[in-house]
Amino acid sequence: MNQSGQQGFYGKGSYTNGIQQLGMNQNQFQLQQNRSTYQPSGYVQSQYQGIPKRQSSYTPQPSTSTMFSNTSYTAGMMQPIDQLDAELINKLPGFKNGYAEANGIRIHYVEGGKGEPLVLLPGWPQTWWSYHKIMPALATRFHVIAVDLRGMGGTSRPQSGYDKKMMAKDIKALVDKLGLKQVNIAGHDIGSMVAYSFAANYPSAVKKLAMLDVPHPCEAFKLVSILPSDNAFTKPNPIYFTWWDAFNSVPDLPQQLLEGRFYLMQNWVMDYLSINPTRIDAFDRSVYAQAYDSRDAIRASNAWFQAWNQDIKDLTAYPLLTMPVLGLASTFYDMLNPFLASRASDVKMVKLNNVGHFFPDEDPEATINNLMAFFETRVLAALNR
Repeated sequence: MNQSGQQGFYGKGSYTNGIQQLGMNQNQFQLQQNRSTYQPSGYVQSQYQGIPKRQSSYTPQPSTSTMFSNTSYTAGMMQPIDQLDAELINKLPGFKNGYAEANGIRIHYVEGGKGEPLVLLPGWPQTWWSYHKIMPALATRFHVIAVDLRGMGGTSRPQSGYDKKMMAKDIKALVDKLGLKQVNIAGHDIGSMVAYSFAANYPSAVKKLAMLDVPHPCEAFKLVSILPSDNAFTKPNPIYFTWWDAFNSVPDLPQQLLEGRFYLMQNWVMDYLSINPTRIDAFDRSVYAQAYDSRDAIRASNAWFQAWNQDIKDLTAYPLLTMPVLGLASTFYDMLNPFLASRASDVKMVKLNNVGHFFPDEDPEATINNLMAFFETRVLAALNR
């Protein structure tokens, strides 16, 4: 059961069922069973079955991909992202899609619930859907607003403006458009960087800030080794080698290599950074693959990484944060902890154990409990008076 008391639709079921949940028919997709030949020591191979492949001239070789034995599919194009979001929202009763023209771009967001506003910003390689397991519970106390960032999902993909200061300006323009003067804000991965920049640039608009697993780009990013350690790919407890940060920083090449098969990189990263990779099931992976699979989507999302040098320069001018800040981390706790210790005065750090980087997927209950406890503190105090 999920937090709303309804039968959950993630974590179980075949990939075929996942496609049918999206409203697709069997003639729209060729499903590929993706079982990576790379399996370092200690890994448990994921059991998800395939990712829909965007129509292209590339055809996977039979030696690395097998078809479902009981189905027959023909290749087809993925759904337009707005259609996909329209179908996804039907799985979250009480929520609705919204679109706003703000800061010169179209911003897609999903909102539901009543109470103080709580803005949720997702990261790479995901979309607003990365919060779908925790949104119903949060909506019992808050007006939840999950936003696709500039370059993500149903939001515009302009040619520039991917530094976190500009992306924070997008969120401020959206908040203003919605008539909200002050919000609680939480971000994961790239979304955590934008949430921090939002708090630094618009402190009066932020009641509380939660950063999930990743700091804002800082000088420490420049110290990451270009070589993996001896146990970088050995679970449990690897010293994670985030090679994709450099790969995504290279202009032009990634979209040439990954167009139509972004799922290859997506699944590798999700499996590598997860303790329980099957918690990001085939249905959810298909949603993200569709959002990132085009050349333009890869270009736009990689621009988040390509702006890090500018982000580091911008950080030098940011003031010490004085609002309450939660650092909720697992994989990258040792990066987020010292960052917040030097950049905020009212910090609570929480380390989540036995989960990986994508903990809103792997352990939604722990994520919900920590966010509720942090953001509800003053609400509960007022109610108890």
